[in-house]
Amino acid sequence: MAEVKLNIQQGEPSSFDIFDEDGKVGEMIFDITGKDLTVYHTEVEPEKEGMGYAKMLLDAMVAYVRKNGLMIIPMCPYVHAQFKRHEDLYKDIWNKIKEE
Repeated sequence: MAEVKLNIQQGEPSSFDIFDEDGKVGEMIFDITGKDLTVYHTEVEPEKEGMGYAKMLLDAMVAYVRKNGLMIIPMCPYVHAQFKRHEDLYKDIWNKIKEE
């Protein structure tokens, strides 16, 4: 079973990393400035695509944002597409003003 771990870095982008029995198989890169969490990139190893790992990363990031009272600026194409596709699920944490 896959597990998502938060990897906070000082002075550089942080990440949510996903691990399975093969080790690290994906990541979601982000930065926090003030109350905004900007998501830049989501990537899953090609051989692990289609297994729901990107969605697990998204769910972990959204839970973190809600728990910490943050707003998301989805610069990552995957996250932006999910926000647009399921706007009702994310409208409370989507910072559309700073996205433009």
